[in-house]
Amino acid sequence: MSTVNKELNIILMGPPAAGKGTQSELIVKNFHLPHISTGDMLRAGIEKKTPLGLQAKSYMDAGQLVPDEVIIGLVKERLQEEDCKGGFLLDGFPRTIPQAEALDKLLRELGRKINYAILLVADEKILTARITNRRVCPKCGASFNLETKKPVKDGICDLCGHELIQRGDDTEASFRVRLDAYAKQTYPIVDHYKAQGVVSEVNALQSIEQVYGEIEKVLKD
Repeated sequence: MSTVNKELNIILMGPPAAGKGTQSELIVKNFHLPHISTGDMLRAGIEKKTPLGLQAKSYMDAGQLVPDEVIIGLVKERLQEEDCKGGFLLDGFPRTIPQAEALDKLLRELGRKINYAILLVADEKILTARITNRRVCPKCGASFNLETKKPVKDGICDLCGHELIQRGDDTEASFRVRLDAYAKQTYPIVDHYKAQGVVSEVNALQSIEQVYGEIEKVLKD
């Protein structure tokens, strides 16, 4: 078990296939932090029929992106819940400079700030090879890799026993589009957080245990 004395308000950044999902699970488990996913918040808001959830649903039903102001409203509601008092790990947000600025403003209102922005760094060619070897479980969402995180039984999910699949966007051509979008839209937020002095870079091309070990050292120091 990992323990620290200060509040941990964390953003985990990095290109697609850098291992953010796997490392998020380890951070959340070992530091006992809530995993704040925008996707989960949207689903919960819609399920509970909250005003913001219904507003988000109206955009989604129309095939439109949910506006930043709705997302930031959901984030604000979530961060004020009891389990976030000691810190949180944000997943999938912010993705753009306007979102990062809106998050800064929200956290100031709550008397808080991001104090750790961990950047997973990896070579794009190696990431491309990694993504084409990824297999996911359509039933429980578990993710595996034919090179670095093999399922115990070929083609079968370790957690629920369902057959694993390759996602349609895990091809080389689709992945290139995602990498380009990351470079243009999301990577600029790295400089945003570097200006705040909270970015720590971690080599993502190590074993899962080695990557987590570096992250743990950052959070403890």
